[in-house]
Amino acid sequence: MRRNLKKPVALLTAALTAASLLAGCGGSSEEGAGADAGTQVNETDTAGAAAETPADSAETVETAGAEAGTYPLAEGGTLTYWLQLNPNVSANFTNLGDTELGKAWQEQTGVTIQFQHPAAGQEKEQFNLIVADGSLPDIMEWQWVKNYPGGPEKAIKDGVIIPLNDIFKEYCPNITKYLAENPDIDKMIKTDDGNYFAFPFIRGEDKLCYTVGGFVRQDWLEELGMEVPATVDEWHDVLTAFKEEKGAEAPLCFDWTNFKDSNPIAFAFKVGTANGTQFILDDQGKVAFAPAQEGYKDYLMTLNQWYNEGLLDRDIATLNGDQVTAKMTSGKAGASVGWAASRMQLFMTSAQQSDPGYELVATPTPTTEKGAVPEYGYVENQFPDVSAAITTSCKNVELAAKFLDYGYSEAGHNMFNFGIEGVSYEMKNGKAEYSDIVINNPDGWPLAQSLAKYIRANYNGPFVQDLNYLEQYLQLPAVKECPSVWAVPDARKHTVPNITPTQEESKELATITNELGTYVSEMSLKFIFGTESFDNWDKYIETLQGMKLDRALEIENAALERYNAR
Repeated sequence: MRRNLKKPVALLTAALTAASLLAGCGGSSEEGAGADAGTQVNETDTAGAAAETPADSAETVETAGAEAGTYPLAEGGTLTYWLQLNPNVSANFTNLGDTELGKAWQEQTGVTIQFQHPAAGQEKEQFNLIVADGSLPDIMEWQWVKNYPGGPEKAIKDGVIIPLNDIFKEYCPNITKYLAENPDIDKMIKTDDGNYFAFPFIRGEDKLCYTVGGFVRQDWLEELGMEVPATVDEWHDVLTAFKEEKGAEAPLCFDWTNFKDSNPIAFAFKVGTANGTQFILDDQGKVAFAPAQEGYKDYLMTLNQWYNEGLLDRDIATLNGDQVTAKMTSGKAGASVGWAASRMQLFMTSAQQSDPGYELVATPTPTTEKGAVPEYGYVENQFPDVSAAITTSCKNVELAAKFLDYGYSEAGHNMFNFGIEGVSYEMKNGKAEYSDIVINNPDGWPLAQSLAKYIRANYNGPFVQDLNYLEQYLQLPAVKECPSVWAVPDARKHTVPNITPTQEESKELATITNELGTYVSEMSLKFIFGTESFDNWDKYIETLQGMKLDRALEIENAALERYNAR
């Protein structure tokens, strides 16, 4: 039975010098913005339904608008494929082709792939070098919207990648059918000029987009006779009790670098953001700069109060993920912000080894008034700007297109999300269920690394992620509740989609936003720590205006208008 696949996370950036291309060296980077290397995986998935058919080595694809194809491809061939090696892969493999997923991908499609990986931490630099050199691999995964100046349309005009409109129609029945059934996604992977530019990674359901939120010590709440906080004032009361009654030296502890814009307190004041931007959509649907809103002052004043009262970690400006983990699992902290699996679940499983009564509970996005419904909240875009493009150096475009289209077939969907039937998963009651070799890795690997041997659902790639993956990755009952607890129905109304400035606007906008971001980061901490008086708030706003904030908003809103007109 054919399913209506829909929409995970991690960012896949790639780049390479000619030497690096030949060497195929491994790289690592986290899938989400600011994730801790080696721990975070994409906690989102596709289609909203589990696999219903085995991932056999051959499949006749039922299509709409394109001729049906059969895998493995009889013509075969070899392609070069450049992508960043996810840290959960690079922990045990130097090349994606050495994983069971990499082997299965080639076997099931009948295409030999020479995977090439940029050095970790050098992705953008190497990307720029290889583009300048002009000797491109056949396929490249990249953030074409955000990390190519001028966006994907400029990449097409620069002769780096090819438009895919005719290619989709002629060779790609699976993605053609999916996009026809999902017009909102279709809009996301087109340029303003109407060109398809890549084979995207899609989060199949909204539930897969709610990946970050707050959580607190449930066992402490029960001891204190307190409820899960739902307002900013209730958060203050809970943190105060954690400090005074439980002896927490850092009641609220999180790494500011990762979550300064995406923590629940920021969203309570309608200035939280997701997807690596500080821009939001206001109540009129216009792009606004969150750090320039009046709510941002209220947000910082709240954190300043909590800092002065000893409720906010004194080291918040410099904390990293490991330090947060240490404090949350030792009783020094009682509340934090982060991902469901790689933070909340990790804290619980680690702490329960020595304290079986240790429990955490997800907290809803708070409001400033009791009984109010949150309007803003953390939600990632269904297309998180990770996609595989065919370059102008590709000599066999038909083969590359058919190879990439496999990810949107039923068999490809199962392979990317669950791996190999009979090895990494079994079908039970019509759903794919990971096998013991994955859940309880015989070599003692963490679950994220064990999954990455067989699938890409725990980071990204050219396919639609499946909710069934996430439901199994989130193993503890309290953690399984996170997506539902963190969901804010209206959050997407205030989240900026993947809009693209024109080529002329891109450099100007980058210069302005870099300057704005640096200044906001510096001043935010000064306001929180009390080294800058809130009496100088008007001066802060004037400085932002002097940095051409209005021009940035003009560019962003023009790009939004073009996006809405697609």
